[in-house]
Amino acid sequence: MAARPTWEGHLRLSLVTCPVRLFKAVGEGDQVHFNLLHRETLNRVRQAWKDPDDGLVERKDLVRGYQVERDRYVVVEDEELKKLKLESTKVIDIERFVDGREIDRLYWDEPYYLVPDGKPAQDAYAVIREAMRGEHQVALGRLVMSSRERIVAVEARGKGMLLSTLHSHDEVRSEDDAFETIAEVKIDKRMVEIAQQIIAQAKGPFDPAEFHDRYKEAVRELVESKAEGERVVHRPTQEPAESNVIDLMEALRRSLKAPQGPVASDKKEERRAAPARGAAKKGSTAKGGGSGERRAPPRKGGSHAPRRAAG
Repeated sequence: MAARPTWEGHLRLSLVTCPVRLFKAVGEGDQVHFNLLHRETLNRVRQAWKDPDDGLVERKDLVRGYQVERDRYVVVEDEELKKLKLESTKVIDIERFVDGREIDRLYWDEPYYLVPDGKPAQDAYAVIREAMRGEHQVALGRLVMSSRERIVAVEARGKGMLLSTLHSHDEVRSEDDAFETIAEVKIDKRMVEIAQQIIAQAKGPFDPAEFHDRYKEAVRELVESKAEGERVVHRPTQEPAESNVIDLMEALRRSLKAPQGPVASDKKEERRAAPARGAAKKGSTAKGGGSGERRAPPRKGGSHAPRRAAG
């Protein structure tokens, strides 16, 4: 569990209240972070704010300003914002229960673990959790987080509860604008049937461990290689063929015979490469070390699975 909670307050269902804490359910993992350096001195540079009339400005002299018209701002102080205390600042008040499947996936945002704060909170927390689990319902409420009120969904998860922030209606853009250029086309039913067979071949359980970030791994290996003074040789990436749309039926038929899915392909590649890598390692040891050359994996984006709406 994280050492510091993201939010602390109370969860309230009618007259039943219990103190709770929020912890982030998703982190950055082992991301590679870069610092900005001056190319010539390799010194780390620092961010600075500059007033066009008065030069550099220190952070303590910065204030919040809301633009009401060109070159005219309303200044709002931190103390003024603190005085705008809503009830949701410290209380998650459950307002409604809904079937989680009714919430469009576009609205789901960040997940947090919601846990009881202290031993006295355990009983009330368990009662609310089990009541929601028994009815297969998701609780909707509000809380203030990062200087804004958020709509949240709370659901039972294992022996605890999961709270997910939801996007507000005005944040979700209409699909009509994005899809307006999609034309109505007549589809050959035989092509659809072949595509369905391809889908059937690629079906399988969702294992998030299989969908790793290959680009992050490539960046990390590049950094490690450069740190060790090795010369990096990049394998050329294979660009997707653009000619497969000329004969769509033929492309579908050939796809039926091809290995399905990047995960399956990666596993087969690993199985084929494993003996060779082992042999190469033995050979390099016998010769007193390798050639000092490492091949970095191709730069590709990772696969992402959509977040499941609670049910």
